[in-house]
Amino acid sequence: MTDLATAPLGEIIAARLTAALAPSHLEVINDSHHHAGHMGDDGTGESHWTVMVESPAFSGVSRVQRQRLINNALADLLATRIHALAIKARAPGE
Repeated sequence: MTDLATAPLGEIIAARLTAALAPSHLEVINDSHHHAGHMGDDGTGESHWTVMVESPAFSGVSRVQRQRLINNALADLLATRIHALAIKARAPGE
């Protein structure tokens, strides 16, 4: 198993969301190459992300509440390492 302290950021994001939401489907996509040289590009190649999450935790929950659950799981990373995060969140069957 990879040590999350030294793991690529995508692996850390996936581990956090898996622990917090037990997703039935999860995709973590690094979009940083689309933003190279733009504001927010810190040169690491790990600054811009898209997450696609399907989780039973989202059943009966509003879009805003779903985003808050994801943001809470990644709060410290959003404050320090993630410049932009696009979220696609759905409950199973949606």
